[in-house]
Amino acid sequence: MKEGKAWGETTLVYNSQAASVHYLKIKPGGFCSEHRHTRKKNLFHVLRGRLSVLVWKTEGPVDRTDLQAGDTFTVDPGQWHKFETTEGAEILEIYEARLEGPDIERRSTGGIQRKAGGQPGRSGEGTHLINRGPGLKS
Repeated sequence: MKEGKAWGETTLVYNSQAASVHYLKIKPGGFCSEHRHTRKKNLFHVLRGRLSVLVWKTEGPVDRTDLQAGDTFTVDPGQWHKFETTEGAEILEIYEARLEGPDIERRSTGGIQRKAGGQPGRSGEGTHLINRGPGLKS
C-alpha cells in the first residue's frame, strides 16, 4: 500500500507482529517530523541517493549521521530522530518491535546424553541424561 507524505511517499513491503519493511522515496529537500518510537527499533538502509539521520541524545548535541547508497543506520527505541535529504533518496525503513520479557517456553530440560561408559551417545543407545545443574539454562 502506497501512502503519500509531505516529503515523498512510503510503500509497505512487509508487515508482521515483530517487524515491518517500508520502501521510502524521498523528494529532494524532503524531511520527516522529529519523532520517536517507544517499542520499535528503526533501521534505515539507503538504496539510492543520500540521507542524513539526526538523533537527539539525552545529553549533548544532536548526532547527525550522513548515509549514502549501501549504508545502514539504526535508531534505538525511545530516541527522538528525523531524516532529511538535499538531493532525494530511496531507502528501506525497517521497524523491529522490541519483544518484552522471555521469548521461550520449555517443556523439558536439556543436558548431555551419555552411554553407560561415560561416552556421548544418541537416544535409544542405552543412554541416560545428565542434567546441566541448577541455574543453568538448557
